[in-house]
Amino acid sequence: MASSSTNQLESPTPAVAEPEVNSEAKPKPASRTRDHLANERTYLAWMRTAIALIGFGVLIARLRYLVSPEVPGTGQGWLLGLGLACSGLMTVLLSTWHYFSVLDAIEHNRYQPTSRWVIVFSLVVTLLGTGVLYVLFSAPATVKGWGGM
Repeated sequence: MASSSTNQLESPTPAVAEPEVNSEAKPKPASRTRDHLANERTYLAWMRTAIALIGFGVLIARLRYLVSPEVPGTGQGWLLGLGLACSGLMTVLLSTWHYFSVLDAIEHNRYQPTSRWVIVFSLVVTLLGTGVLYVLFSAPATVKGWGGM
Protein backbone atom coordinates (compact mmCIF):
# COMPACT_ATOMS: atom_id res chain seq x y z
CA MET A 1 0.00 0.00 0.00
CA ALA A 2 2.86 2.29 0.67
CA SER A 3 3.96 1.97 -2.93
CA SER A 4 0.65 3.24 -4.25
CA SER A 5 0.77 6.31 -2.05
CA THR A 6 4.33 7.08 -3.18
CA ASN A 7 3.23 6.79 -6.82
CA GLN A 8 0.56 9.37 -6.15
CA LEU A 9 3.07 11.69 -4.56
CA GLU A 10 5.61 11.27 -7.34
CA SER A 11 3.20 12.05 -10.17
CA PRO A 12 2.45 15.69 -10.72
CA THR A 13 -1.07 16.95 -11.07
CA PRO A 14 -3.01 15.01 -13.63
CA ALA A 15 -2.63 16.26 -17.19
CA VAL A 16 -5.53 18.35 -18.41
CA ALA A 17 -6.64 17.62 -21.94
CA GLU A 18 -5.78 20.47 -24.33
CA PRO A 19 -8.86 21.89 -26.02
CA GLU A 20 -8.89 21.35 -29.76
CA VAL A 21 -8.04 24.48 -31.66
CA ASN A 22 -9.89 25.20 -34.87
CA SER A 23 -7.47 25.60 -37.79
CA GLU A 24 -9.12 28.91 -38.75
CA ALA A 25 -8.53 30.36 -35.27
CA LYS A 26 -4.77 29.79 -35.35
CA PRO A 27 -2.77 32.99 -35.18
CA LYS A 28 -1.19 34.09 -38.43
CA PRO A 29 2.58 33.96 -38.74
CA ALA A 30 4.39 37.27 -38.27
CA SER A 31 5.52 37.36 -41.91
CA ARG A 32 1.95 37.13 -43.12
CA THR A 33 0.94 39.97 -40.81
CA ARG A 34 3.82 42.05 -42.16
CA ASP A 35 2.65 41.32 -45.70
CA HIS A 36 -0.86 42.53 -44.88
CA LEU A 37 0.47 45.67 -43.20
CA ALA A 38 2.69 46.40 -46.21
CA ASN A 39 -0.30 45.94 -48.50
CA GLU A 40 -2.28 48.41 -46.41
CA ARG A 41 0.57 50.97 -46.43
CA THR A 42 0.78 50.69 -50.20
CA TYR A 43 -2.97 51.20 -50.49
CA LEU A 44 -2.81 54.32 -48.31
CA ALA A 45 0.05 55.69 -50.42
CA TRP A 46 -2.07 55.25 -53.55
CA MET A 47 -4.94 57.02 -51.77
CA ARG A 48 -2.68 59.99 -50.97
CA THR A 49 -1.61 60.09 -54.60
CA ALA A 50 -5.24 60.05 -55.74
CA ILE A 51 -6.14 62.89 -53.39
CA ALA A 52 -3.20 64.93 -54.69
CA LEU A 53 -4.23 64.31 -58.32
CA ILE A 54 -7.80 65.35 -57.62
CA GLY A 55 -6.60 68.44 -55.74
CA PHE A 56 -4.26 69.49 -58.56
CA GLY A 57 -7.06 68.91 -61.05
CA VAL A 58 -9.41 71.20 -59.16
CA LEU A 59 -6.67 73.82 -58.74
CA ILE A 60 -5.79 73.85 -62.43
CA ALA A 61 -9.45 73.94 -63.46
CA ARG A 62 -10.03 76.92 -61.15
CA LEU A 63 -6.98 78.87 -62.32
CA ARG A 64 -8.98 80.16 -65.27
CA TYR A 65 -10.88 82.44 -62.91
CA LEU A 66 -7.64 84.21 -61.98
CA VAL A 67 -6.72 85.09 -65.57
CA SER A 68 -8.28 88.18 -67.07
CA PRO A 69 -10.63 87.44 -70.00
CA GLU A 70 -8.83 90.04 -72.14
CA VAL A 71 -5.59 88.11 -71.95
CA PRO A 72 -5.16 85.58 -74.75
CA GLY A 73 -4.47 82.02 -73.74
CA THR A 74 -5.21 78.46 -74.67
CA GLY A 75 -8.34 78.19 -72.52
CA GLN A 76 -7.75 74.47 -72.15
CA GLY A 77 -6.69 74.44 -68.49
CA TRP A 78 -10.09 73.15 -67.40
CA LEU A 79 -9.64 70.15 -69.66
CA LEU A 80 -6.29 69.34 -68.09
CA GLY A 81 -7.78 69.81 -64.61
CA LEU A 82 -10.60 67.47 -65.51
CA GLY A 83 -8.05 64.90 -66.74
CA LEU A 84 -6.12 65.10 -63.48
CA ALA A 85 -9.27 64.77 -61.38
CA CYS A 86 -10.47 61.80 -63.44
CA SER A 87 -7.10 60.09 -63.15
CA GLY A 88 -7.30 60.61 -59.37
CA LEU A 89 -10.71 58.95 -59.29
CA MET A 90 -9.44 56.06 -61.42
CA THR A 91 -6.50 55.72 -59.02
CA VAL A 92 -8.95 55.31 -56.14
CA LEU A 93 -10.85 52.59 -57.98
CA LEU A 94 -7.81 50.70 -59.26
CA SER A 95 -5.91 50.88 -55.98
CA THR A 96 -8.93 49.58 -54.06
CA TRP A 97 -9.30 46.70 -56.51
CA HIS A 98 -5.56 45.98 -56.29
CA TYR A 99 -5.62 46.06 -52.48
CA PHE A 100 -8.31 43.40 -52.29
CA SER A 101 -6.71 41.22 -54.96
CA VAL A 102 -3.36 41.30 -53.11
CA LEU A 103 -5.19 40.62 -49.83
CA ASP A 104 -6.74 37.52 -51.36
CA ALA A 105 -3.42 36.42 -52.88
CA ILE A 106 -1.64 36.76 -49.53
CA GLU A 107 -4.35 34.75 -47.79
CA HIS A 108 -4.10 31.95 -50.34
CA ASN A 109 -0.29 32.09 -50.46
CA ARG A 110 -0.11 32.78 -54.19
CA TYR A 111 1.04 36.41 -54.39
CA GLN A 112 3.17 37.33 -57.41
CA PRO A 113 4.26 40.97 -57.83
CA THR A 114 3.45 42.67 -61.12
CA SER A 115 4.76 45.88 -62.61
CA ARG A 116 1.94 46.46 -65.10
CA TRP A 117 0.03 49.02 -62.98
CA VAL A 118 3.18 50.91 -62.06
CA ILE A 119 4.05 51.32 -65.73
CA VAL A 120 0.52 52.37 -66.74
CA PHE A 121 0.21 54.84 -63.88
CA SER A 122 3.65 56.29 -64.60
CA LEU A 123 2.71 56.87 -68.24
CA VAL A 124 -0.58 58.55 -67.32
CA VAL A 125 1.06 60.87 -64.78
CA THR A 126 3.86 61.67 -67.26
CA LEU A 127 1.32 62.67 -69.91
CA LEU A 128 -0.68 64.76 -67.46
CA GLY A 129 2.50 66.38 -66.15
CA THR A 130 3.47 67.29 -69.68
CA GLY A 131 0.05 68.88 -70.09
CA VAL A 132 0.49 70.85 -66.88
CA LEU A 133 3.84 72.19 -68.09
CA TYR A 134 2.30 73.14 -71.42
CA VAL A 135 -0.55 75.04 -69.74
CA LEU A 136 1.80 76.78 -67.31
CA PHE A 137 4.25 77.94 -69.98
CA SER A 138 1.62 78.89 -72.54
CA ALA A 139 -0.54 80.80 -70.05
CA PRO A 140 -0.20 84.56 -70.01
CA ALA A 141 1.71 86.25 -67.22
CA THR A 142 -1.08 88.73 -66.40
CA VAL A 143 -3.32 87.82 -63.48
CA LYS A 144 -6.46 89.64 -62.29
CA GLY A 145 -5.80 92.11 -59.53
CA TRP A 146 -2.07 92.23 -60.07
CA GLY A 147 -0.42 94.96 -62.04
CA GLY A 148 2.33 93.77 -64.32
CA MET A 149 5.20 91.87 -62.91
